[in-house]
Amino acid sequence: MALSLTAVPDLARRRAARALDETGLMCVTFLEGIRRTWDVRQWWGEFIEQCWFLARVTSVPVMLIAIPLGATISLQVGDIARQLGAASATGALLIAAMVQQVAPLAAALLVSGVGGSAITSDMGARNIRDELAAMEVMGINPIHRLVTPRLWAASTVSLLLASVVILAGTLGGYYFNVIQQGVSPGAFFDGATTLLQFPDLMITLFKAWVFGFIAAAVACYMGMNCDYGPVGVGRAVNRAVVVTSIVVFASNYVLTTIYQVLFPPRF
Repeated sequence: MALSLTAVPDLARRRAARALDETGLMCVTFLEGIRRTWDVRQWWGEFIEQCWFLARVTSVPVMLIAIPLGATISLQVGDIARQLGAASATGALLIAAMVQQVAPLAAALLVSGVGGSAITSDMGARNIRDELAAMEVMGINPIHRLVTPRLWAASTVSLLLASVVILAGTLGGYYFNVIQQGVSPGAFFDGATTLLQFPDLMITLFKAWVFGFIAAAVACYMGMNCDYGPVGVGRAVNRAVVVTSIVVFASNYVLTTIYQVLFPPRF
C-alpha cells in the first residue's frame, strides 16, 4: 500500500515532465518553421497546394456549421429579448457574438478537425515511411520544406474562414430573426454598430490567424513524432485534435482578456 502511494506522485511527475518536454519541442517546431519564412521560393508551391486543400475541405463544413449556429443563437436570444421588450437588439447581440467569439473558434476547430487531422496523417505517413529521415540525409530540413508552408497555409485559411463564419452566421440569424420573428431588417443591423468597434473585427481576424498557426504546429509536431505503424498515426491524429482544442481555448481566453483591458466594451 505504501509503495502504491509513493508511486502515484512519481507517475504524476513523470507525466508532467513529459508534457513540458512535448510543449517545448512543439514550440521549437513552430519557431523553426517560422525561421525560414523569408525563403518564400522554397515553399511557395507547397503553400498554394495546402491553401487549396484546406479551403476545399473546410469551406462547406464551416458554412453548414455557422448557418444553424447563427440561427440557434438568434432564436434563443430573440425569445429572451422579446420577453424583455427589446427584440430589435437580437441582431446586435448575434453579430457581436459571431464577430467576437464564435468566428475565430469555429474556424480554428474546423481547420484542426478537418485540415489538421489530414496534416497529421500525412506527416505521420511520411514519418513511418522514413521520408523525413531521408530528407535529412539529403541535407533538406523537413521542417523548412514541409512545416513552414503548412503553418502559413493554415493561418491564411483560418483567417478567411473566420470571415465566412461571420457572414454565414449572420445570414442564418437574419433569416430566423427577421423572416420568422418579424423584426425589421433595419433594427436587426442597426444595433450592431453601437456594440461593435473596428478593433473587434481586427482582434477576431488576428485570433483566427494565431489559431491557424497553433493548429498547424500541433498537427505537424504530432505527425512527425508519432509511433510507427497505422495505430501510431491514428493516435497522433486524435492527440493533435485534442491538444489543439485545449490550446486554442486557452489562447482565446488570454487574447480576449488582453483585448478587454486595452479596448473596453461599448454599451
